[in-house]
Amino acid sequence: MADQALATRGQTAYLAGLSAEDSVARAYQRRGYAVEHRRWRASGGEIDLITRDREGLVFVEVKTARDFARAAERICRRQMQRICDAAQQFLAGEPGGLLTHVRFDVALVDRTGRCRIIENAFGEA
Repeated sequence: MADQALATRGQTAYLAGLSAEDSVARAYQRRGYAVEHRRWRASGGEIDLITRDREGLVFVEVKTARDFARAAERICRRQMQRICDAAQQFLAGEPGGLLTHVRFDVALVDRTGRCRIIENAFGEA
């Protein structure tokens, strides 16, 4: 019974994450960005969304929680490093390579589905 409850909770979290990523992708599209990839996998991690505009690429980490503050608390320095490492792997396939203009955003989604995007959340990359 406990295994079933855990599996149900895991499935619910997975579906909530997909829904949050869809909401964030739509928010970027409304801003004029093209969504290039969702859940792009590198050898050491995953990038939730990769978007592009005329200026370059935006690597987006999506965090969900009851409220924005709790969502923001869910990102740590080690995770930011894994995302940066994955971004370097992605950039290896770009025409400009590591010289491509990039930004790292965090998109926070609360339990009501509201989205708050923090641009350049990792600082200058």
